[in-house]
Amino acid sequence: MRALWRSLRRHAWPEPLGGRPRNRVYLRERLIALPLLTVVVAATFGWAYADVRADSAALRDSFAPALVGLAEAETSLRIADREAGESLRAGAAVQLSGLSKRYSLRTTRAVQRLNLVARSGALTTAERQELDVVSGLVVDYGNWIAFAQYNVGVPALRDAGLSYARSMLCSTPAPAEKTGKDGYPPCRPDSGSDSDATAVVDRISTLEDRLRGRLADRAALGGGVITAGVVAGFALVLLTLGLWRTQLFLRHRLHLHVSVPLLAAALPLLALPFLTADAVLAHRAQQRVVSTADELSARTSPAIESTIDENPFGDHHPLLIGTLKERVRHDLSEGRLSSLDGVAPWVTPTGLLCASLMGVTLHAYRREYVLISRSGATV
Repeated sequence: MRALWRSLRRHAWPEPLGGRPRNRVYLRERLIALPLLTVVVAATFGWAYADVRADSAALRDSFAPALVGLAEAETSLRIADREAGESLRAGAAVQLSGLSKRYSLRTTRAVQRLNLVARSGALTTAERQELDVVSGLVVDYGNWIAFAQYNVGVPALRDAGLSYARSMLCSTPAPAEKTGKDGYPPCRPDSGSDSDATAVVDRISTLEDRLRGRLADRAALGGGVITAGVVAGFALVLLTLGLWRTQLFLRHRLHLHVSVPLLAAALPLLALPFLTADAVLAHRAQQRVVSTADELSARTSPAIESTIDENPFGDHHPLLIGTLKERVRHDLSEGRLSSLDGVAPWVTPTGLLCASLMGVTLHAYRREYVLISRSGATV
């Protein structure tokens, strides 16, 4: 271990120029150290940066739309259920006029949102199958509401159809006249295990919990990203010191004010602070999305969501699903430097190219001294 440390120290901090190291030896050490450090920086930083950017893309394109879709489907079904109950209480008139327009719009929206969730790519195979069950239950729910509508003139059959429909929607259904604080019949998801989820709201709540857990995992900085960032930072410090010392060496021994090829190879390093700032912004935006996802599941309600139907052009409630959806979009849009879009895949290849340029340049300088030494010059 001590020998490894001495070797690393010799390559990272060569003896001062005043010690007059041999030119060929010094350039050989630089030929090993600088390209190697460049590869380490490019590989570790490039992987960590691409991972953070990929997390933002996954949240924007997959997880957030799926959570929004599930929340909209659940609230739409509960709004539709209340509308169905109110329409059926009208008695025989509903046979002529049919159920309310809001009932049709909300049930249609719920089916559409479930289809969008299925295509979001955020669900596992098992969760896709669970969502298919939910879609089937929604269809059956509509059939039983239609049964209640058809038998609206027979109170016993009407109530039986409506009650059975609500038992498919909620694990503990309540009659329409028994409303909660929000004006809607109580319909809380079952708090038991996933296997206890039987009704539509239970199953949707279970899917939301799983998605929020995976979203939080994607938004968190994993151990791999943190380790890669530390390694990249340490290697970058050594590389910067090495390039500066090498330029001083070349100025003293070759009388070059600056090595243009080495300077060109080092120029991409100037982009690292901007890439780091972009990654920090992205991570902060991801954390805000986690908070918004919690609000989507815990603080939205059919009472709040129905305000958009009653007053579509008024001030929007801050906990409307559409408002939260726009907040997610805004956070992820602002949580990046847009000029750096598409840069992540090129970080590592660019670093490898710079390492190659450094190696070729230093090899050329060392080869020059080899030729000089063969003619008897001082090396």
